Amino acid sequence: MIEPGHPNLSIGQQCKLLSIARSSFYYTPKGETEQNLGLMRRIDEQFLETPFFGFRQMTWHLRNDGHLVNEKRIRRLMRLMGLMPIYQKPNTSRPAKGHKTYPFLLRGLRVDRPNQVWCADITYLPMRRGFLYLVAIMDWHTRKVLSWRISNTLEAEFCVEALNEAIHKFGPPEIMNTDQGSQFMSFAWTDRLRRSGVRISPLGRFAVQIACRAMDGWERSLPRQHLYREAVAHPEIRVRLPACLGDRIRDEGGHREMDDLLQPSAPTLSPRRQAPGAGLLAEK
Repeated sequence: MIEPGHPNLSIGQQCKLLSIARSSFYYTPKGETEQNLGLMRRIDEQFLETPFFGFRQMTWHLRNDGHLVNEKRIRRLMRLMGLMPIYQKPNTSRPAKGHKTYPFLLRGLRVDRPNQVWCADITYLPMRRGFLYLVAIMDWHTRKVLSWRISNTLEAEFCVEALNEAIHKFGPPEIMNTDQGSQFMSFAWTDRLRRSGVRISPLGRFAVQIACRAMDGWERSLPRQHLYREAVAHPEIRVRLPACLGDRIRDEGGHREMDDLLQPSAPTLSPRRQAPGAGLLAEK
């Protein structure tokens, strides 16, 4: 666009006409340093093995390998390389049309004992062909997965089966906290809770950002990280899932404590200040 040998216009005049600084014309882009190129090669190798790693998990992994890097640097390099981690995209949390509305009961409530509040949610599991649905019920205080079921349909039946098992094993909770998906607003689900004397507390758009972080954050990362590498067949999932749903420790993915996820203030949710090697997220 700028012609250095223009017979009538100098380079400065051409830059002025184009509304750019003359220094921009003379600037020579610098390539990445040898150190950054080495990091990019290491990131590429690791990303092929764990395509679910975002920049935070990748930073944690590189630090474990002895690289002195921060999150900003790894985020820039991953963007430069065009690497986008696999993460949950389908949304099953849309309110069912015409369902009964319930009040949100957790605002200002202190959860300090088991069986006080349970939460449940549905997530996706990748398969060789298509995907399955996983529903898990978790005790909010102990962070323990009480029961779970998988299904190839989104009918409410498999959710109710998981609920029946959890109530049979641990007794009914005081409050059940879920999103407003059709499975959790169905008659079969709500009737089972009412017959057990459980108060229903569905989440609105704002409340879901605060109250269901424990369930949402766990489901977005944990099961997939053990299943994405090899999209296992349906029978194999039943064998592999118990290990995924048991006590969850900070493993190679650098998972966060559930206590951090439950803080009401959004800025405290970032794991960047948490040192690697945190303890168990679930209590037996």
